[in-house]
Amino acid sequence: MTGGGPITGLDHVQLAAPPGREPALRAFYAGVLGMAEIPKPPALAARGGCWFRAGGAELHLGIETDFRPARKAHPGLLAAGLDALAARITAHGTPVTWDDALPGRRRFYCADPVGNRLEFLGV
Repeated sequence: MTGGGPITGLDHVQLAAPPGREPALRAFYAGVLGMAEIPKPPALAARGGCWFRAGGAELHLGIETDFRPARKAHPGLLAAGLDALAARITAHGTPVTWDDALPGRRRFYCADPVGNRLEFLGV
């Protein structure tokens, strides 16, 4: 089904993080997942957090002083080599949970270093 509205795509997803956790987020999103960190505009960089890009979409991590991780809401990230990625994340010390609830789609979940839920779907 195709919508006829003005929305043409998804630019980014925003997740929250507690203050001071940027090094752990960079190690996970850039180091483990291989996403490219992109610079935040100067006016926004002063607020902390970090931004990443992969596959034409961006994932922004913004700082919240009263942070609570997103345990249900999550981005669904498309990934090639799903088994190798799951092994890489597990080797980093982060458990993954496979889910076969979507017929014809392979996927797993894990939490980022601050507890936000992430879903990875095979392409």
